[in-house]
Amino acid sequence: MDDLKLIVAPSPHMRDKDTTKKMMFGVLVALLPVLAASIYFYRFDAVRLVLLSAGAAVATEAIFQRLRKQPIRIGDGSALVTGFLLGLIVPPTLPSWMVILGAVFAIAIGKQVFGGLGQNPFNPALVGRAILTVSFSTAMTAWTRPFDAITAATPLAIGEAGARIPDLFFGSVAGSLGETSALAILLGGIYLFYRGYLDYRVPVGIFASVIAVSLFTGQDVFFHLLSGSLLFGAVFMATDPVTSPITKAGRWIFGIGIGLIIMLIRTWGSYPEGVTYAILLMNAVTPLINRWTRPRIYGQGVKTSE
Repeated sequence: MDDLKLIVAPSPHMRDKDTTKKMMFGVLVALLPVLAASIYFYRFDAVRLVLLSAGAAVATEAIFQRLRKQPIRIGDGSALVTGFLLGLIVPPTLPSWMVILGAVFAIAIGKQVFGGLGQNPFNPALVGRAILTVSFSTAMTAWTRPFDAITAATPLAIGEAGARIPDLFFGSVAGSLGETSALAILLGGIYLFYRGYLDYRVPVGIFASVIAVSLFTGQDVFFHLLSGSLLFGAVFMATDPVTSPITKAGRWIFGIGIGLIIMLIRTWGSYPEGVTYAILLMNAVTPLINRWTRPRIYGQGVKTSE
């Protein structure tokens, strides 16, 4: 007993071996199959857009941290991940200056104005994409076929009748750089799940609600699951630990809500795709979901007998 020492220290008292840097670079590893598929289908345009987006995001992060007189922490990889994600969710023909502008907005407006990493309520890459879509709608909806760069419509624009499931699965269809190959996205998702960086509840909730609405409305389930940016958003965007709920029940609600909004937009809206806005809308209610689903503190609300 003489050797027993009481150490008084502030929380947290339990620490994980994973660091922000380790997790971010794990996400980059998971994105490698998606990046490889985009380079295979779109050649130099994929390299151009991803590198420019990543470079602009990292540079913007460093500039804002310097202006705010904070330590430069670009080495944690968070800005690099945002840049990679944004570069993979834009059309292959997007002008270079537009993707740079989108990356600047993603970091400046989507992240730094809220205080930086861990304090942003919205996914920064999706903020950048939403701003680009609103500002440059023509350029952000200019799609080309893989390999030959001939202008073509996306599967969602064509509809179920004009889409082949094998093409959707392997990615040989018109669309954003990294969103067309379901195979590459699933490989990345499996890696994230294996490393413990992905909570299955969010993507499963999205898939379940999409399947339910598709069956209820008599639409092709596989078409909706494999087309557009649904898979990419479910695996890499909606699972962002900063902008998604922290409770298990909250993550189910979050995922199901995203899937329902996506199908509402796709089925009854005038916009063919709704993944970006569905995730951003659910990001906005994440604090409420956390409040509604947080567990009761031990002893709180328990009536004691007099």
